[in-house]
Amino acid sequence: MSHNRTSTNEDDFIAPVCHDEIELLYQDEHILLINKPSGLLSLSGKNPPNLDSVHYRLVKDFPSARMIHRLDLGTSGIMVLALSKTANTHLCEQFTNRTVSKIYTALLDGQLDQEQGIIDIPMIKDEENFPYQKVCYVTGKSSQSAYQVLEYLPEHDASRVKFTPITGRTHQLRVHSHEIGHSILGCDLYASDTVGAKADRLMLHALTLSFDHPASGERINAECPCPF
Repeated sequence: MSHNRTSTNEDDFIAPVCHDEIELLYQDEHILLINKPSGLLSLSGKNPPNLDSVHYRLVKDFPSARMIHRLDLGTSGIMVLALSKTANTHLCEQFTNRTVSKIYTALLDGQLDQEQGIIDIPMIKDEENFPYQKVCYVTGKSSQSAYQVLEYLPEHDASRVKFTPITGRTHQLRVHSHEIGHSILGCDLYASDTVGAKADRLMLHALTLSFDHPASGERINAECPCPF
């Protein structure tokens, strides 16, 4: 299921309807941990048809819920939300200071020659083509992604990869995968039409999220099993 999101204007994009539910993984008086389904926006868009989102759904039951970070429309997996202003401040500081650790699982086209490494390719927003990011070694922001091949899937001419993003740029894993010649299966933005059609969703899942609990200070190592 490929969606043409190319536009020079963010207001023109309309997300497809998402019928899948948000799975609540954990809650206390300070935070929520959820599993976001693929195909659901993290935050409501400017365009009225894009009202449905993680935040829009959750504030109905948790009016104080605050978004700390986002996952791409097509990406599924674990997210943390704050339930108080104090928790929001603590968690935002952790993301800013890069003390939050994240691991993703992805299915990449083809078989990677090197089983592990670090992709170091600077990126910047493509102002002329929403919502694309582009590689730029002059003005791009430093961007690094560590990867490790978990298994080769010769029957699908694909590789299952663990990604540990060192930085957190928009579309970072999608762009980095594409730049090393192994786009994420189902990617509707950067992959070729053939690779994009190899899956009915973006094969990228936020597997784990590690952070300090905003109240107790305890290190939380949360995991959300990969559905593919």
